[in-house]
Amino acid sequence: MGNERSALRGLEIEDKAVEVTDYWMHYDACVHDSSTQRLSVFISEPSLHFTATFGRPSPLERAAKNFMLHRHPCILKYISSWRKGGKFFLATEEARPLIQVIEKQSILQICIGLHSILRALVFLHETALASHNNVCSSSIYVTAEGYWKLGGLECLCKFADATPTYYQRIKSYRYEKAISPSEDVADLIKAANLTAIDSYAFGVLAEDVLKTLQDTDGAPNLLEFREFCKKNLQNPDACLRSGLLNVLQHSFFTHEFIRIHAFLEELPLKTDVEREEFFTKLRQQLQMYPEAVVAEQLGRVLLSRIVLLDSTAQVKLLPFIFKPKDEKNDLGTSLFTVPTFKSILAPRILQMFCIRDVSIRLLLLSHFNSFVHVFEADELKNHILPELLVGIKDTNDDLVSATLRALADIVPILGAATVIGGNRGKLFTDGRPNKKMARNKDLDVIRKALTFTQEPVFVNIDESNVHLAERPSPDGGEDKREKEFSFAEEECTWSDWETQESAGSGRCPAEEAPPDNVQAEAQEPRDADSSSTPPPPELPSSAEKPRYTKKLVISDITELDIKHSKAIRSPREEIDFFTDMEPVIRKTQVLHVPEVHSPKSMFDVKASGAALEEHDVNGWGEDLSDLSIDDAYELAEQ
Repeated sequence: MGNERSALRGLEIEDKAVEVTDYWMHYDACVHDSSTQRLSVFISEPSLHFTATFGRPSPLERAAKNFMLHRHPCILKYISSWRKGGKFFLATEEARPLIQVIEKQSILQICIGLHSILRALVFLHETALASHNNVCSSSIYVTAEGYWKLGGLECLCKFADATPTYYQRIKSYRYEKAISPSEDVADLIKAANLTAIDSYAFGVLAEDVLKTLQDTDGAPNLLEFREFCKKNLQNPDACLRSGLLNVLQHSFFTHEFIRIHAFLEELPLKTDVEREEFFTKLRQQLQMYPEAVVAEQLGRVLLSRIVLLDSTAQVKLLPFIFKPKDEKNDLGTSLFTVPTFKSILAPRILQMFCIRDVSIRLLLLSHFNSFVHVFEADELKNHILPELLVGIKDTNDDLVSATLRALADIVPILGAATVIGGNRGKLFTDGRPNKKMARNKDLDVIRKALTFTQEPVFVNIDESNVHLAERPSPDGGEDKREKEFSFAEEECTWSDWETQESAGSGRCPAEEAPPDNVQAEAQEPRDADSSSTPPPPELPSSAEKPRYTKKLVISDITELDIKHSKAIRSPREEIDFFTDMEPVIRKTQVLHVPEVHSPKSMFDVKASGAALEEHDVNGWGEDLSDLSIDDAYELAEQ
């Protein structure tokens, strides 16, 4: 197959045939335009019908003419027909022969399907004044949505054109089992009861499709209706057969689900009061049936324009249709699960996004965040996103606002680069403080301040309420007595200090500590008068050995505060390894003090190069020219 035989622009016909009959071949096809449309194409060749007694036109041409003239929701929809290369083409809506899908049909689908075929026949009898003449399973097609459609109109004729000769010509092409054994066409024509031909054929059809079903399968009065078809509709006496219009009133077709389907199909004829009452109860009624059947049989009418624009349906029904069931949090209010929504309703919604109608688009956008996660990324990118980008350019402010909110819902799925395009960069930073890290950092600072040696200091600290007194600035110097609380190791474990001490005395610094009584006597004068001015610190010389204080175990953090440090005395002094680490302040610059008319003082310093040369590098001398400002002030206080 190929495009060269096609009259429809962009039509592509598949190579594999769906169905082959004595008069045509049935193929699937698609039309590529703004949206892909699926079709069924019937092709007739002269070799397939050269023995037909119909004459001109061919059976497929007669069927095409009847499809074009007789339009009904339950009759296969006519699209186009043309002739090319000696072949005749008929394009209809996409459908499959009933015989190929009947095994997958549920009892409710079969019940609704028979009801649809019955309505089509009633339309032909009551409105078109015509007889189908070949009602059988091969004349019925099922659409992608699961609707049964009446086809096989090649044998159809008007009541006015019915003659015994015509029926004699088509008898060999009719379904033999559907022909009454005692059929007398002449008597039927005289009695104006040609509808009895279709009544008998419908009875045979219903018996065939219902013979394997049981009354417990979900359809009420199934056995009763099957018996009715056998005894009434297949009655040898044509005058005793019920009219198909009366068959619609049988209890088998007054099922609640059928009533809902019929009400939705006839919704334009209903009053506002009837619509409000119907949509108020519809959700609870639909939850009683399998969701797949509801979606397949009612999905098209539930998403029709007249339902979408009904004010009662927008509040009572549509929120439960557009929001698929959440397996974790759903309370049973939604009608469809995600798989059912995705396979049946999602294709319909994709088509609705192509409709440039403000009311329909606003309704879809109002529920967009409920079903956006059901679509694949490719569907969002290639079908929905282009339509949304059209919406933001409209002059309707409400439409633009709703469209922008919908675009925000797509960003987490497709990414901002796909939705808004253009170059993007990280222009904002996260300035929120990390409370946990800040708290840990403060605690680390406290621990670091308390840890001066390799051994940990055991201090009881309440981390939730730590208050440390402010430490005084070291610029003015610290009291010598406050340095007694330095921490040191009791054992000689520092190799560099051992080397230094071995050069002097060859003994461990710990061995040089004076006896306890000597240390106690040295502390008594200071304990007696702690408020008096402390004596000036003795400058260490190279000949003197440093004195060390004993390590103090702190039990309270407040003991580190300078305000309390004077009152704390170590009961026993130990070696302070940090005493000889006191900085040696060297002269970095010479201070020139201008002469003023005041009594000379010790601060009148004369700086000269000779003073620098006479500086004793081995100790701290009393040469004022070699003193820094801090040293001068300290000597003045003494």
